[in-house]
Parts: sequence; C-alpha cells; structure tokens
Amino acid sequence: MQMKIVFFECSALVISIRITSKTGSFQVHLCTVVRTFVFLRTKKSKVLPVPAGAGQNPVRQASVAAGIPYSVPAWSCQMICGSGLKAVCLAAQSILMGESSIVVAGGMESMSKAPHVIHMRAGVKMGEASLQDTIILDGLTDAFYQYHMGITAENVAKKWQVSRGEQDQLAVQSQNRAEAAQKAGYFTKEIVPVLVPSKKGPIEVKIDEHPRHGSNLETMAKLKPCFLTDGTGTVTAANASGLNDGAAAVLLMKKSEAARRGLMPLARIVSWAQTGIDPSIMGVGPISAIRKAIEKAGWTLEQVDLFEINEAFASLSVAIAKELKVNPEKINVQGGAIALGHPLGASGCRILVTLLYALERTGGKRGVAALCIGGGMGIAMCVER
Repeated sequence: MQMKIVFFECSALVISIRITSKTGSFQVHLCTVVRTFVFLRTKKSKVLPVPAGAGQNPVRQASVAAGIPYSVPAWSCQMICGSGLKAVCLAAQSILMGESSIVVAGGMESMSKAPHVIHMRAGVKMGEASLQDTIILDGLTDAFYQYHMGITAENVAKKWQVSRGEQDQLAVQSQNRAEAAQKAGYFTKEIVPVLVPSKKGPIEVKIDEHPRHGSNLETMAKLKPCFLTDGTGTVTAANASGLNDGAAAVLLMKKSEAARRGLMPLARIVSWAQTGIDPSIMGVGPISAIRKAIEKAGWTLEQVDLFEINEAFASLSVAIAKELKVNPEKINVQGGAIALGHPLGASGCRILVTLLYALERTGGKRGVAALCIGGGMGIAMCVER
C-alpha cells in the first residue's frame, strides 16, 4: 500500500545543538525547547495540538505547557540514537491505523543534564560506592561487549580498512560543509529561534553552536586517538561526533488532511526499515537498513538524490559509503553530526529535518535518512517530494 503520510511545509525544526559545557545555551530543561516548537508550529498549521512523541516525561510537560489539552496524550519511544526517527515511524503508523489524524513527532536530548547515579537502594555493607556517569553507562557503553562506542568505531575502521587519514578528511569535509551552509543561511528555514533563560535575561538561540569554523587537516592530524592508545587507534575527538543538547520535531498528517486544510506538504514518507547486526560493529547498521528501506520503496540507490546518514564517527561514514558505493557528494551535503553534533535522542529527527529542507533547496526528489544504533541496529527512512 502506498503511504500518503506527509510532512507539512515548514513544520520541521532543528533547535540549535551545542557542545556540552557550563556556558552552553541549553542549560535549561529541554521541554522548554519542544514547547516552543509545538506552540509555534501547531498555531501556524491551523490545527489543534495533538500527540507529540519525544524523550520521556518532559514531552508531556512540553505538550501541556504549549497549551495542549490534558486529554491529549503524549507518548515516547526508546531506540537510543534512532529514537527521533523511530518516533516519526510510529507517528506514521498511528495515522495509517486511524488512531491519529495529525501528529507532532521528534526527539530531544539534554546530555548536559545527564546525572551521575549510584546504586544505594539496599545501602552499602562495607567499602566504597562509586558514582556512575549515565552518559557513559546508558548512552555510550555497549551492553553486550561492555566497551565504549568508540571501540565499535575502531572495529569498523579495522574491518573496512578505513585509515586515520580518510577519517580526518571526512571530518574536515563535514565541518567545512556545515560552515558553508551556516554562512549561506541554509539552516535558517529549519531552525525555530528559542528564547533560553540566562542570568542576564532571555537569550535567543537560533544557530547550531557545535560547528568549528576554519577546520583543517593539519590541525586535526595532531590529535591523539581517544580509545586505542597502543599505536593502532584512529578515532579521535575531532573525527567523532560531540556530546550535545538538542531537539527536533516534524508535523505529520495524511495528504488528504493537508489538502483539506489547504496546506502544501514538504514531502511524503515512502518507506522505512529497521535491521539488526553484530553490536561490535553497530556503526554499519545503516547499510542493511538503507538497503531494506530502498527495496521496500521500489527504488535503487542510484535513484536517490540525497542521503543524510548520521556521522556518529567518521570511520562509520566512510565504511557505509564504500559498502553502498554511494557518491559521497550526495551524503550530508550540509555537514553531518561531526560538525552539527549528536544529541542522541534528537538526532534521528534532526537528520530527517535537514534532509527535507536540503531536498527542497536543491530541487531533489528522493532522499534517505539513516542512523546507526547502539546495541547493533540500523534505521532508515525514504522520503519523496
């Protein structure tokens, strides 16, 4: 059955992503960010607020704060890095099943507010009890092999023979593309400015803060590997994505609903797919997910105009492009997560948003958004203008 689920024009957004630091803009509850989006976009779309899926309890707080009635539920999902895109898939399913007519879906992440925890439910009989960083514990440590996601990136680099030079080259390209896109104003349409509280009063945040302008290979080559320090390591802080806060959302409805309201859709969902692989090489999960989604769409890889594939690590991006034999000029044309950041729960929707507006800007017709997922999975979605 051909899907007629569409994204309403201009309803998608990327809230500025920042590097996690004490001075970063998003030292506030992310529900404030999502609330701003929900209020502005549902008002502009001439619709009554309806369910939004992102994060955990904060999404309910955000929906109520935005004026959504208590009677309208706000639900969430958890697929680590794929959560933001999976939320869009679930929203589309809800519409297809007739449970919803219009849905706001997306993701949000506040890594700067991730707590340190300690297991003290039963107390400590003797000795010390240490705090654990939930970013590392729940977000960046593989549950099967008990090592950091960076090691999975090293595994991919070794298996697909991706050199340090190739990784640095891709990282510089990502930074340079993001810098050029920011200066050209390409992200303006997809970012909704947000007023963030500060000691000096509200500050308007309207640009992504993570990109490092002026990045070059000479500087990047000086950095030491982070995860393997025995002389064989290739993954550094510069050719990996950062720790970030951010939020993104899209507004979905049936094509017939958009027509009834006199709205022009931005694109339609054609297909999506999720796949599983060995967790030790989780970064190449998008390979099988993209192939499956493309097959379901009835397309070929050559027929896709643009790809947005999350750059969790440069080694993964190089390996995926090699394996799929995709022209690198079609991938992350405005920079990827290495430059823009990777707020785990938000990234899936963020890359989809960027893809939709990049297709509009370039006149492209078909696009694919995809991400690797910790635990050994991949998710991909095909969209068409």
